[in-house]
Amino acid sequence: MARRDHSAAWLLFGATLLFAAAAAAAQDCASAKFQPGKTFQRCISLPVLGASLSWTYHPANGTADLAFRPAPQTTAGWVAWGINTDGARQMAGSSVFIASQDASGVAPVLMTVLESTSPSLTNGSLRFDVPVAPVTEYAGGMYTIYGTVALPGNATQQNTVWQAGPLTGGRIAPHPVAGPNLQSTMRLDFLTGGRSTGASNSRVYRRNLRSFRGSNPAGGDNLPVKKIPVLTHN
Repeated sequence: MARRDHSAAWLLFGATLLFAAAAAAAQDCASAKFQPGKTFQRCISLPVLGASLSWTYHPANGTADLAFRPAPQTTAGWVAWGINTDGARQMAGSSVFIASQDASGVAPVLMTVLESTSPSLTNGSLRFDVPVAPVTEYAGGMYTIYGTVALPGNATQQNTVWQAGPLTGGRIAPHPVAGPNLQSTMRLDFLTGGRSTGASNSRVYRRNLRSFRGSNPAGGDNLPVKKIPVLTHN
């Protein structure tokens, strides 16, 4: 009996730590600062790559204003966020925004459909409307992609993806094919903030841009979602 009580105490302690970490993560995304005039009603600290997503959903027209921000990078690299309209939780088939710095230090946004695990990275139209063209902010090694998307099928639940990887010679290079880079997918409800990471098998995960190459310089668990009535950005 004592052993059972001891185990239960450790389980309770572990659960408390996880809850505290989740609460801290929610507070982190809620206190994020953005460009002047950029405000969002909800945010979530994504489970991998130190990323967060902030957004405001507009039910009247089925669009969402959003800001995607991954963890700061120690070396030059690229970041991506998007939606897979094929109903799969993987990078291949996704329509994404990709940001990376060019030779002049500017960080343009590439809009492309990842048609396979070796995408062409052709800048063009996505498989959903983009009423407001995306822009990127880069400061302190940290990217922030801002954009407005029309949610595919006017559905609030979408398979979202995000990613980060290196540049080689100023070109987008493949991201790591282990750990967090193979887990960066989530089904997200833009109306309620409900989400599920829904682990797939490792074989599917390895489709996650393992051959991500191109010439253009430049993706329910108890993950905390924060509803923010008003955000003040200095």
